[in-house]
Amino acid sequence: MKKLSKVLMLTAVGLGLVSCNDARVASNNLSDAADRFEIDRRTIFYNGITGEYILTIRGKCSIQQTSNQLEVICMLGANKFKKHFLGLSDNVTYFSEQMEGVNVSRYHYNVEFKPQTIIPDINFRGDTKALSDAVTPDSRD
Repeated sequence: MKKLSKVLMLTAVGLGLVSCNDARVASNNLSDAADRFEIDRRTIFYNGITGEYILTIRGKCSIQQTSNQLEVICMLGANKFKKHFLGLSDNVTYFSEQMEGVNVSRYHYNVEFKPQTIIPDINFRGDTKALSDAVTPDSRD
């Protein structure tokens, strides 16, 4: 009987560890999907002293938190984004909820390769003569 209870307990612990790993993978995949603006979120800022809601942001938004600030970047349309900076303090907090369920793998990490992040866009300010002079080798060399 003791052996059976030990086996059951070890099985439960093992299943718990597996589900933690599955949950961690799913959580990472959900965060990645939100950072790709695929998930609708509602983020609400709340004043804990007054009990009032300060601000609500809803949409396809990515959230990044630093020690005393929250950055919320929302996609408005194709290549249109807004970035909000919101200060956090001992009396101002927030919560963010995912508005709908999303299918992500709990077994595999999602990896997305974007060449544009490696090869940046270059904006040139000036006239074309200055550009030509900058990239053309000097004949005196």
